[in-house]
Amino acid sequence: MNIELLKCKKYITNSLFIKKCLELKLSLEEFLMITYFDNDYNSYLNIEELSKNIGLPLDKSYEVFNSLLSKKLIDVKTDKDIEGRLIEKVSLDGFYMLIVEEETKEQKKEIKTDIYSEFEQEFGRPITSMEYEIINAWLEHNYSEELIVGALKEAVYNGVKNLRYIDRILYEWSKKGFKTMNDVNSHLKNNDGKKEDSELFDYNWLDDEE
Repeated sequence: MNIELLKCKKYITNSLFIKKCLELKLSLEEFLMITYFDNDYNSYLNIEELSKNIGLPLDKSYEVFNSLLSKKLIDVKTDKDIEGRLIEKVSLDGFYMLIVEEETKEQKKEIKTDIYSEFEQEFGRPITSMEYEIINAWLEHNYSEELIVGALKEAVYNGVKNLRYIDRILYEWSKKGFKTMNDVNSHLKNNDGKKEDSELFDYNWLDDEE
């Protein structure tokens, strides 16, 4: 056998794929098989060919295949070939969705950590548990991190370090359909920089306590 064949990188995967396999505590055989499907995503389902390619006995291949099916990491979908004949293909959509969901959760955690730190930095003190819940509620109500931080900076610029005031800013921006700070800045630019929310200043926010 030519040594160059052994150096050939036939199967390639990424770190997120491997990370999820480790989290799920997949066996070596399961990892080999799901990696095979990852690299041959559009291939027809052929257990005998699969068995040869990953070096597992046929009966073991069936066992591992059924294990991945039961864990809903793979699925078998029916399709048609170019001649209109029904064929079966293996889909990894379930497995890929697990990776996407995990990464989305991690990104949200990072966003929350960053935004809480932003408030503490602007307020010059640790935020209270009630303030934490209010900020969290904004995020859960789909206010973007960018818009929340923008409202925070707007409040600090006006000398009001008060979450009720920030909440009012977010409400007014949301009412106008603003989704990003570009929306806010474009609105201000079109109005010659004049702020229309003078009602925000009708209340003495400086003396208001959280």
